[in-house]
Amino acid sequence: MMIRKRITFSGSVQGVGFRWRARHAASLYHCTGWCRNEWDGTVTMEIQGEEQNIDQVILAIEAGSYIRIRNMEVRSLPVINERGFRTD
Repeated sequence: MMIRKRITFSGSVQGVGFRWRARHAASLYHCTGWCRNEWDGTVTMEIQGEEQNIDQVILAIEAGSYIRIRNMEVRSLPVINERGFRTD
């Protein structure tokens, strides 16, 4: 079943390859959406796909050498029609 989540990541998440890893992992696990750096040092991501695939994307991001996710705020959203995964 397709789901969509909006996740705000805090910790060591900017300047460490987070968005690049997110885009690569989303492609690998067939998820769509976007992510962007925020002014407060967090990263916001909207991601859509099968729940287990979204979980795999997050695990792949966490595997980054310098990425340290301290907290994730997660909110469910309605599924939308989109293609690909972009970084802003």
